[in-house]
Amino acid sequence: MKTFSMKPADVEKKWLLVDADGVVLGRMAAQIAKILRGKHRPEFTPHVDCGDNVIVINAEKVHLTGNKREDKIYYRHTGYPGGIKSRTAGQILDGKQPEKVVTKAVQRMLPKNILGRKQLTNLRVYAGSEHPHEAQNPEVLDIAAMNPKNKRSV
Repeated sequence: MKTFSMKPADVEKKWLLVDADGVVLGRMAAQIAKILRGKHRPEFTPHVDCGDNVIVINAEKVHLTGNKREDKIYYRHTGYPGGIKSRTAGQILDGKQPEKVVTKAVQRMLPKNILGRKQLTNLRVYAGSEHPHEAQNPEVLDIAAMNPKNKRSV
């Protein structure tokens, strides 16, 4: 019996919709990263982008356990000497682009190579409950119902 190796032309991508309202960030990001890589499929091939497209809504309502909202720090650099900037997760979630917290969490769980960057383009994150992908007929993926720990009360 030969090992099956999927070709890029054989890939059939689905669209999945994830509601992040009250869901724990790390647990949700791990599931999304698995779906983006395609590891949930029996025909998974490591060197092919065989994952599905994921739409995340309500990213501003994601839940961080413990004191991570105040203690978790995101760093960036302006490119100038001494130009390191930092913001807490709470500042980002309350700011103009709360979807960056979800995007960064998923990005850091994907491979750090060309394929990982390609797979990240299959992720769409929106702060509110509206998204422009109704024409793709996304299937709803309820991450909160998979495990009681996935959804924590505030």
